[in-house]
Amino acid sequence: MAKVTISLDSDLAIEVMLLSGTRSPQDAVELIVRDYLARGHRTEARTGSATDQERLADRRSAPEEGR
Repeated sequence: MAKVTISLDSDLAIEVMLLSGTRSPQDAVELIVRDYLARGHRTEARTGSATDQERLADRRSAPEEGR
């Protein structure tokens, strides 16, 4: 797995560590990113993906055949 290095404000990292109960900034950020992705997947499962919305919008705006 490829690794990514980022710079982060130390106060932000500490606050995330305290809220998440983790002991390292890396663990805290990884936990937050995983949570963010999981929420996105849950939302997508409930509402459909953005491409589904575009497809449905195209279908609604197109005139019906035979009229």
